[in-house]
Amino acid sequence: MPDIVPIIHFEHVSKLFLPEQPVLDDVTVSIMPGEFVSLVGVSGAGKSTILKLIYAEEIPSAGEVYFNGRPISGINRKHLPFFRRNIGTVFQDFKLLPNRTAFENVAYALEVDGRDTDEINQHVPEILDIVGLSSKAGQYPRELSGGEQQRVSLARALIHRPKVIVADEPTGNLDPASTQEIVRLLLEINTFGTTVILATHNKDIVNQLGRRVIAIEAGKIKSDEAQGKYAMNLSARQPSGSEKTV
Repeated sequence: MPDIVPIIHFEHVSKLFLPEQPVLDDVTVSIMPGEFVSLVGVSGAGKSTILKLIYAEEIPSAGEVYFNGRPISGINRKHLPFFRRNIGTVFQDFKLLPNRTAFENVAYALEVDGRDTDEINQHVPEILDIVGLSSKAGQYPRELSGGEQQRVSLARALIHRPKVIVADEPTGNLDPASTQEIVRLLLEINTFGTTVILATHNKDIVNQLGRRVIAIEAGKIKSDEAQGKYAMNLSARQPSGSEKTV
């Protein structure tokens, strides 16, 4: 049998926003298809930068990031929107369009791809049902709780049936009950074969999951454990006033 190709592979990746201050420093790591991986570390450790490199919002200063065996740097800029359909993104602040309903927020991702109304009307209700929001389809973000807004964001991330979900502190603004619901949905999505990469400060979530944990400290991988726990001794880098939070 041929070897399984990592869905994500970082090969000696460094990222600098300022000279002599690497946000990531010679990172080499692989994530296999279907894994659920937690990235942990304090603010400024490099977690968000790793995610941005995966969905090509940033490019490495050195090294290479591979998606399914292909270097992301080789993707033509005009093809980036097509590439990003492989990767669903979920953020702490939801990033919903305030003047569109839950249905319309999810549908928008298909509209910009030129999908027809019949296809939109078929797929959007299916995805809203997966995240438990069928009854909220006609409501606007201001009419939804924080947890419901995040589920709309998750539905939008799923609409292209991506190979990978990257979630950057998706529970950071949520109460404990909503946090548990988002974690449950991410686990359910993972059972479909979707790779999930979760960046989080929430040690309770990480310890509850019992999945692979990659700990980042000062731009380097401090530990990588198949069934890890949140490392309690991670220390913060000392950023300069102009350094980006990552």
